[in-house]
Amino acid sequence: MTIQKYELISFKLCPFVQRSVITLKEKDVDFKITYIDLANKPDWFLKISPMGKVPVLKVADTILFESAVINEYLDEVNPPHLHPLDPIRKAHNRAWIEFGSNLLMISYVMSTTKDQEEFEKKRIEFISKLPYLEEQISNGKYFNSDVFSLVDTSYAPLFMRLDLMDKMHKLDLFNDYPKIKNWSNNLLARDSVKDSVVEDFEELYNQFIKKLDGYITK
Repeated sequence: MTIQKYELISFKLCPFVQRSVITLKEKDVDFKITYIDLANKPDWFLKISPMGKVPVLKVADTILFESAVINEYLDEVNPPHLHPLDPIRKAHNRAWIEFGSNLLMISYVMSTTKDQEEFEKKRIEFISKLPYLEEQISNGKYFNSDVFSLVDTSYAPLFMRLDLMDKMHKLDLFNDYPKIKNWSNNLLARDSVKDSVVEDFEELYNQFIKKLDGYITK
């Protein structure tokens, strides 16, 4: 295990930061997390974040950004490997991580839109993507059978937010997709996922959606 001390710059509700927190916890790596307000970004953050976004990982004097890049770095230098070692399987997993990022963006619009018509439009768009994902998932606990991987760290934040959205407004997303539903349940039950957010995450998330007057809160 590396003795390098990491500092992860975060926003409490950011799903992309959560991906890296899960990865760090899976590897039992010591790290510090610093939270900022994205609506009032401090000057020191703007100086080190060229895209003005989180996550940012400080590794000594080096700054890394973008969750996929951060997670791959962490995976390379901290055992055990969470990416498949076979090049084609690794590339396949990377592709589906990107697919998950697209689903996160659709779900974000779905959660924050004020309009019922736009909500239904995004819900249908989200569901239209699920047959592709269902076909790729193993029959085991996780994406790659029973082996936890970086794909799982990438989808867990999505499933956590969908679960909270479903409590506000029934989504019925996974009715026809048993493998996705099983995968989601297994990820949400995993300690590294449960411990990857602040204690009052659900309350903060609900407040955020209500503040934006999201349709799902009505």
